[in-house]
Amino acid sequence: MGTCWGDISENVRVEVPNTDCSLPTKVFWIAGIVKLAGYNALLRYEGFENDSSLDFWCNICGSDIHPVGWCAASGKPLVPPRTIQHKYTNWKAFLVKRLTGAKTLPPDFSQKVSESMQYPFKPCMRVEVVDKRHLCRTRVAVVESVIGGRLRLVYEESEDRTDDFWCHMHSPLIHHIGWSRSIGHRFKRSDITKKQDGHFDTPPHLFAKVKEVDQSGEWFKEGMKLEAIDPLNLSTICVATIRKVLADGFLMIGIDGSEAADGSDWFCYHATSPSIFPVGFCEINMIELTPPRGYTKLPFKWFDYLRETGSIAAPVKLFNKDVPNHGFRVGMKLEAVDLMEPRLICVATVTRIIHRLLRIHFDGWEEEYDQWVDCESPDLYPVGWCQLTGYQLQPPASQCKLVYRKGVLL
Repeated sequence: MGTCWGDISENVRVEVPNTDCSLPTKVFWIAGIVKLAGYNALLRYEGFENDSSLDFWCNICGSDIHPVGWCAASGKPLVPPRTIQHKYTNWKAFLVKRLTGAKTLPPDFSQKVSESMQYPFKPCMRVEVVDKRHLCRTRVAVVESVIGGRLRLVYEESEDRTDDFWCHMHSPLIHHIGWSRSIGHRFKRSDITKKQDGHFDTPPHLFAKVKEVDQSGEWFKEGMKLEAIDPLNLSTICVATIRKVLADGFLMIGIDGSEAADGSDWFCYHATSPSIFPVGFCEINMIELTPPRGYTKLPFKWFDYLRETGSIAAPVKLFNKDVPNHGFRVGMKLEAVDLMEPRLICVATVTRIIHRLLRIHFDGWEEEYDQWVDCESPDLYPVGWCQLTGYQLQPPASQCKLVYRKGVLL
């Protein structure tokens, strides 16, 4: 959508259905954009001047929004709203005066919108995806459906096709077949010895690319300490340890004090991931750091902990320090995936910004369910995205009806 959104701004004129009309057939009128909110626009019919009584919201990418001139080219009637139909005797002259020099949508806007909603992932494609019950490994899954670039993946061994996992096609949680073996990541072999009819491996070039890194010089080592977003409690940044160094810049991370004896809850982050941070990041940015479970020397001090554990901190220079000019501001509304139950997209608010890190609050939920998310995450969407793609948007939750299963990626 980014390629065509530069054409959208306040005062752009469009042709839209005229709902203030008693005619039996569908007619149109020209409206101007008063305000933008994500994909939604507040529109005002031409002729209303400063009267906002009939202003209305619509999705600017909807099928009923057209550039000025569309009605003439399509043989559709332009009829002024009934409320103001007697305001001018010569509406044609009024429109000519109002529209001279005004901006409208490009003629191929709807085509660009349609093209932006075509996705390369298709049903029956096979991928490797994180095992939601054992985060340390991946499994083979098959694309069941695609909505707005979001994939419903069904684990290949699921007989009734209900054992599924939702993620975006650009999520760092999915990879091409053979990825795990190529970097040394744990992998759960499928009991299915051959591909089912119609299933085929997703071409590797369709997956999000990670930044190339040079591991030949100073690099991350097993046992180094760092701070990391807990994948099982995304509202917290925790004391963590590098448990294994994989190929191509990937690292297995464990949360200190919470690790399973068999390492089944280790999680794979790339070295350039915006979800891992150098020792001291939370203190510098006044974020509460979650100490290891059971650690009693509070307040937690990194210097003491490193000495007690005989550990060293991962070098600061190895972390990703790029900060895009993202434009997010505290208080902005958006639609965000609940990454603890990723089939759900909820009404949300940005409540804090630390460089490229956003604190996302789900409206109507308690703060303990907030999540730290990167500004370039494929799981954040503008207001109106769900309506545009046909994905169900979860409204703000009622506090008395909150039911939440923590500790499992559902």
